[in-house]
Amino acid sequence: MKSTLQIELFESKIGQKSGKTREKLKRLDIHGELRGKILPLCRLKYGEIWEDPVKGHRVGVLDATKEEDVKKILGEEKARLVINDPPYNVVVGNANTPNLFKMDIENYIQFSRKWVRNTLKIMADDAHLYVWIGADYRDNFQPLPDFMIMMREFKELRPKNFITLRNQRGYGTQKNWMWVRQELLYYVKGNPSFKVVYTDIPKILRGYYKVVKGKLTENLERSRSDTIRPGNVWVDIQQVFYRMEENVPGCYAQKPLKAIERIIESSSDEGELVVDFFAHSGTTLIAGERLGRKVFTFDIDPVFAEITIRRLERYRETGKTGWQWESPFPELDEDETKWT
Repeated sequence: MKSTLQIELFESKIGQKSGKTREKLKRLDIHGELRGKILPLCRLKYGEIWEDPVKGHRVGVLDATKEEDVKKILGEEKARLVINDPPYNVVVGNANTPNLFKMDIENYIQFSRKWVRNTLKIMADDAHLYVWIGADYRDNFQPLPDFMIMMREFKELRPKNFITLRNQRGYGTQKNWMWVRQELLYYVKGNPSFKVVYTDIPKILRGYYKVVKGKLTENLERSRSDTIRPGNVWVDIQQVFYRMEENVPGCYAQKPLKAIERIIESSSDEGELVVDFFAHSGTTLIAGERLGRKVFTFDIDPVFAEITIRRLERYRETGKTGWQWESPFPELDEDETKWT
């Protein structure tokens, strides 16, 4: 019997030959000519905000490092939950681009210090902050260690956990261990509530015997759920690639919807405000829409802000969470989206 990976590789080759499963749009942060064709389709320019007439979500083209921009979209509102996925300062896909850039660590930390300071100002007295961050082993694992040290400056924020999302599709080399992890830092301000959530992985292991009311019990017998509670290593979430419905072509390294929904379910209540300073593919907005939260999000790039709005509109129209391999910009002819 063929393995799942063998089947995927086989189907991928067949699909690419037929042209059916090849992404219609490649990395938008790389291909400037393609971006030039998309910009006229974007409804927002820098400094502008789109307000959702249905549920009050907001999407803006704003700069996370500028206090006046953050205040412009938040007004007087405060967030109980902030989920930020900033540029990692890691060259990804062998390309150093304006959106996924690599700079010297001092400048990167200065950039980070500004957006963290602005984040803290819009957080409620009791609130959660999650930050996705990278580690480039070719550069002494930067920026992760320096970012963690910098966070000590913000006394109002207290570190709570260091989460690893274990990718099921890693990238590797013949001279190193395959890289299958994404790092997520978890901080709190004040003493916010936290709800226990569960994965869909069934519990199958017995053990950890304990005497309860004079009776010797094991963990399955004592458990409140027949599934595993997630720890700080998430093994049940697949990173996004072109064969998944939630995939957004053009958005390199988007975060899985399931991961963002887990954060929102555990760290906010229905109807509360969730904020994301780096909208990118719009995953936080879709997760908030599905879970009954109001989301304010923005990106400095009008293309990603437009994708974020379109993704919400597509979800409401079709129930689909992304485009899989189709283009978010069907107005463009297929010839116009080809890349070299």
